Amino acid sequence: MKTGLLAASALALFASQATAETLGFSIVNFDNNFQTLLRQGIEARAGEVGVDVQVEDAQNDSAKQLDQINNFIANGVDAIIVTLVDTAASPAITAAAEAAGIPLVYVNLEPQDLSALPASQVYVGSNEIESGTLGAFEACKLLRAQHKTAAKGYIIMGSLSHQAALQRTKDVEDVVGIDMCNFIKILDKQSSEWSRDNAGNLMTNWLSTGEVPDVVFANHDDSAIGAILALKAANVPMEDVVVVGVDATADALQFMQAGDLDVTVFQNAKAQGGGGVDVALKLAKGEPVDRVTYIPFELVTPANMADSLGQN
Repeated sequence: MKTGLLAASALALFASQATAETLGFSIVNFDNNFQTLLRQGIEARAGEVGVDVQVEDAQNDSAKQLDQINNFIANGVDAIIVTLVDTAASPAITAAAEAAGIPLVYVNLEPQDLSALPASQVYVGSNEIESGTLGAFEACKLLRAQHKTAAKGYIIMGSLSHQAALQRTKDVEDVVGIDMCNFIKILDKQSSEWSRDNAGNLMTNWLSTGEVPDVVFANHDDSAIGAILALKAANVPMEDVVVVGVDATADALQFMQAGDLDVTVFQNAKAQGGGGVDVALKLAKGEPVDRVTYIPFELVTPANMADSLGQN
């Protein structure tokens, strides 16, 4: 009887291993804080459901990312997950995966060819119209509460090759264009390439012109932090400047607790990453899925920040 049980267990284990799915995941850059959170979300969910994930760092190189996709295809993965280095590069990745008949899930950064994706390819992320709009409108309300009738601001953009940066910037511009908020004048907007250091340098350069902002709209939290550090280094009182970020990272919430960051917008990295795994596995099994799965953004201020602690 014991021999039979052992044999049955061995057969079950062999069958489990033979049918276990393998996912390939190409990430923008291991050094990016939010991308790291996405990777952790994907790896955690993969561990929960018992699938293997091959993770590759594209190092902000679109050509390298396409090579990684082709390597995943050559290795016979069951599905591919991608966070895009350049959203305009998605058609080449889409075509490679489609030709190989391997399901593809774009996570976090929306592909340029979203509306033309084949049935076996989808997007899991958040609606960027919400992110910039929520943060900018809250900043407008804060400035109005300070009885500002004229306010000067800067926009620190992310990478111009990312749809998220372009949309978040447009969101801010749309908000300051409405009657309620048109007392805000955008003095300049420049890209930090998602870098804290670059954002700090931008702010230092802007301050050198003598124009101290009333508000800073940053496309993501690290850029907001870079701006804050530069403002503090220039002895600008932080209570005089409204600073807005996006992502609600752990670092950002520390700056909010200290009274330096006024607004951020929670983007659920774990839900995006885990959702990407779930959708990839459904596609690999031929199950129907929605072309787009949106994970909602949530406004974060000092009043409700406790709800976001530990989330990102």
